[in-house]
Amino acid sequence: MAGYPGDTGQATHDPAHDPAGEVVELCRELIRMDTSNYGDEDGPGERKAAEYVATLLDEVGIESRLHESEPGRTSVVAHWGGGSPGDGGALLLHGHLDVVPAAAEDWQVDPFSGEIRDGYVWGRGAVDMKDFDAMLLSVVRARTRAGRVPERPVVLCFTADEEAGGHKGAQVLVEDHREELEGCTEAVGEVGGFSTTVRGRRMYLVEAAEKGMAWMRLTARGRAGHGSMINRENAVTELAAAVARIGAHQWPVRLTPTMRTLLAAVGELAGTEATPENAESLVEEFGGAARMLGAVLRNTTNPTMLGAGYKVNVIPTEATAHVDGRFLPGFEDEFFDTLAELCGEGVTIDYVSRQQPWETPYDGDLVDAMGRSILAEDPDAIVAPYLMSGGTDAKHFNKLGLRSYGFAPLRLPADLDFTALFHGVDERVPVDALQFGARVFDRFLDEV
Repeated sequence: MAGYPGDTGQATHDPAHDPAGEVVELCRELIRMDTSNYGDEDGPGERKAAEYVATLLDEVGIESRLHESEPGRTSVVAHWGGGSPGDGGALLLHGHLDVVPAAAEDWQVDPFSGEIRDGYVWGRGAVDMKDFDAMLLSVVRARTRAGRVPERPVVLCFTADEEAGGHKGAQVLVEDHREELEGCTEAVGEVGGFSTTVRGRRMYLVEAAEKGMAWMRLTARGRAGHGSMINRENAVTELAAAVARIGAHQWPVRLTPTMRTLLAAVGELAGTEATPENAESLVEEFGGAARMLGAVLRNTTNPTMLGAGYKVNVIPTEATAHVDGRFLPGFEDEFFDTLAELCGEGVTIDYVSRQQPWETPYDGDLVDAMGRSILAEDPDAIVAPYLMSGGTDAKHFNKLGLRSYGFAPLRLPADLDFTALFHGVDERVPVDALQFGARVFDRFLDEV
């Protein structure tokens, strides 16, 4: 592509054929569509954004289908590339259309304006993940117009409800529309391919694993009574003690294969061998990204909600709490056994959402293609895998046996606290990072 380092001369100067040509405007348009997901029946849903995506694909001759699990909760699926996905070996490229809510009064700009300011596109979804949706659409449209369609079958998927666990989006596709995903063997989606700076070197982190998710509702039941009297069966006391134990528990460091690979790369820069004992100090080398990477050295349990009672002088029969638990691949038994001990016999556990962790070996042609596509644009960089602390739709797609990775490439300023922008106030993405990501993803598709 003419006009950037590493030009291969594969495309013309025509902006319509430039994979980065419309990525910024597509990102802005998607941000302007409020697809806030409140985790319940409220919210506008994804229908408007899904129809927009379908129109963009239709404009270049790609037929898509809308799948609506509930009114307004809409996902888009399209088949692209050579051959039929059913022939096997298809690549799934997926992004989600929903975003978490944003309180406008907390932001410097309207969170649904898609405003460009100081070289950034601002708005809810700018990094999670309408940026990657825009990259994918921009690249697919440009390649299709230029006749550069991959020989490999590709399934394009834009889902609803990822921000609430994917139960109304990816899960529905996997369980009720599996024919759309037939033949897929590998998948690429969020969150990975973004750069962080360690000791002056840019390091691009490719997601190769995710912690499991256990969103829990804890319940303690006791004996109701008058607040002025002695009561040895106080549900609030029982629950509060369990929540305090869970919140204060120090989970031990546990390194999965993915994190061993990442920390070995950091250790080489730092001139030391990575071990469980120095893992936390090595993670600190990532600066602001350490808040996320520090959470994947161990299981975590964070109490998030409490509820009990209806009057100050009445001891209630029941008290509840919610806990966000995340557990490492390979350490599931340790997590749930320890959690049961911390709760004690008087507290029951129900799961609002329970999803398994996953870890994909960091090897093979797809991994090589990701690395080469980044290094072609940023030759002095380092590319390494990491384990994601949160969850993505890959948890559902992996039920089909796919090898999954997170690869939404962004070259970021060293001083940008990028991980703080996920679900944060003043979410924004650099304009040049969007364009970089589109160019990298275009190179990536040359090799898949």
